[in-house]
Amino acid sequence: MQVLETVAIAAAAVAAGGINAVVGSGTLITFPTLLAFGYPPVLANVSNTIGLVPGVLSAAYGYRAELKGQLPRLLKLGLASLLGGIIGAVLLLTLPADAFQSAVPVLILVACVLVVLQPRLQKWLTRRDGGGRTDGGVSLWAGVLGTGVYGGYFGAAQGVLLMGLFGTFLRDDLQRLNAVKNVLASIVNGVAAVVFIAVSTVDWTVAGVIAAGSTLGGLLGARVGRRLSPAVLRGLIVVIGVTAAVAVAL
Repeated sequence: MQVLETVAIAAAAVAAGGINAVVGSGTLITFPTLLAFGYPPVLANVSNTIGLVPGVLSAAYGYRAELKGQLPRLLKLGLASLLGGIIGAVLLLTLPADAFQSAVPVLILVACVLVVLQPRLQKWLTRRDGGGRTDGGVSLWAGVLGTGVYGGYFGAAQGVLLMGLFGTFLRDDLQRLNAVKNVLASIVNGVAAVVFIAVSTVDWTVAGVIAAGSTLGGLLGARVGRRLSPAVLRGLIVVIGVTAAVAVAL
């Protein structure tokens, strides 16, 4: 790697780590950067996924205060993310590269709509079942599983999809839900990385540069994200989600 290439990839990784901590979609920064420097798509995706793992872990650590009291939820939804991540990683190595491309923009836009409607959905669910479930039931578990499959396959805007699901099925503080999102994303990226390391080719130099940058970005992003109001955080999710949908569609 040349100096300019290293600096560019590192800068993209810092930005990606910060965006992943607050919203998700950091892959849309690092992945195109690798493609621009001539890395083959699958190699870029694999190396990028592995490199972003420390970043999402650092983001989860940054939100540790918001994770208190959520262990049962994390265990239940974490299993769905674990299974989904394995399936998605296997699909990446076996399916054509553009297999999910047509569906991804639609999924992201639907998630954005759900995030926008979150306050109204929560009020409606509360009126319907008198306070209702706090675990989301089978529907949320299945949605997290599907998001894990997508995350293991590609991962861009995985956080937007998760926040859209949480806004629909859970009634909780948005920052607490964002903390859960970071943990689930780290599980998906982590298990996908294990699969890729076992059976695929990895550019370890690229992965190392992204790991260092995304770790710094994850810590910085968590510090900023935890201070955002629910309305601002919701707005960021929608803006980045729409941008991600357009970028993937193109």
